[in-house]
Amino acid sequence: MCLGIPGEIVGEPTGNLRIARVSFSGVVKEISLVYLPEAKVGDYVIIHAGFAISVIDPEEAKTTLMWIDEAERALAAG
Repeated sequence: MCLGIPGEIVGEPTGNLRIARVSFSGVVKEISLVYLPEAKVGDYVIIHAGFAISVIDPEEAKTTLMWIDEAERALAAG
């Protein structure tokens, strides 16, 4: 089983591996867009192992991020 996390592309891709800045609820990481030549700034993508593997609907991404935030709060509350 693998886990893919949605993130929003916030920086233009550069280089052969198309490395772009992607935001995960405010945490920004450099991610490869090499598998998604159509991906652009503002798109939401699913990330796995440092690579964007699919472009997804923005509302679906926001809903998933909301669920992740709720799970983190529940775990912190104990």
